[in-house]
Amino acid sequence: MRRLLAVSFLLAGAQSWAQAPAPGSKVPGVPPSAVEAARPALERQEIRAQLLPRRYTTIAAEIGAKVNRLPVSEGGAFKAGQLLVGFDCSLQQAQLQKAQAELDGAEQTHSTNVRLLELNSVGQLEVDLSKAAQNKFRAEVGANKAVLAKCGIAAPFSGRVAEQKVREQQFVQPGQALLDILDDSVLELEFLVPSRWLSWLRTGARFEVQIDETRKTYPAKFIRIGARVDPVSQSVKVAAAIDGKFPELMAGMSGKVLVTPPAER
Repeated sequence: MRRLLAVSFLLAGAQSWAQAPAPGSKVPGVPPSAVEAARPALERQEIRAQLLPRRYTTIAAEIGAKVNRLPVSEGGAFKAGQLLVGFDCSLQQAQLQKAQAELDGAEQTHSTNVRLLELNSVGQLEVDLSKAAQNKFRAEVGANKAVLAKCGIAAPFSGRVAEQKVREQQFVQPGQALLDILDDSVLELEFLVPSRWLSWLRTGARFEVQIDETRKTYPAKFIRIGARVDPVSQSVKVAAAIDGKFPELMAGMSGKVLVTPPAER
């Protein structure tokens, strides 16, 4: 009897092993949550991403002066090279004029000394000193011109003003933040994906992203893949871009990334 029971247990175990489900398949009578728990943590989570501008920066003052003009209002669009901030540089302009006048006088003095040297009326020392004075005032003119060049800040790229941190007629100090600007011509996404996706993930691959604010789905494509894998989370950072122009999309919106690995399609 004991031998018969042992044979029955062995047969039952072999049958259950033969009917064991493959990884990722549904198990009859077992809740899906139990099967899902066996997958890597990152794959069980919803992959979220935020829309980011391709380029963004903070414009800061390089000189201490009063803000005279802010031609582009907050939220407004601008082109590369367009004036974003203008300063009142009347004092700097006066300093340049003074340096220019001193340079003109130094040049005349040096020219006169050169002629007098030819007539043996002055020594070489006077000529050298007048030449040094000329170079000094020429350097001051260049320095003042460099300061005047900072009296207007031009846009480094085309985009929009995200935030105005100062107002017209406000005096600012060197290094003070003035504007936050961004280039929203192309909106990008950055998010983490399981590192085992690297076996099939390639730049240019297309997918979709569902944006919460608009409740719509938009096409996107991968444009960059991170250079290293996080060994703890077994994930890698990737970047993607919205594929097309959609005026309703704005930087800062977020949504759910809809990517299905090839093996699960």
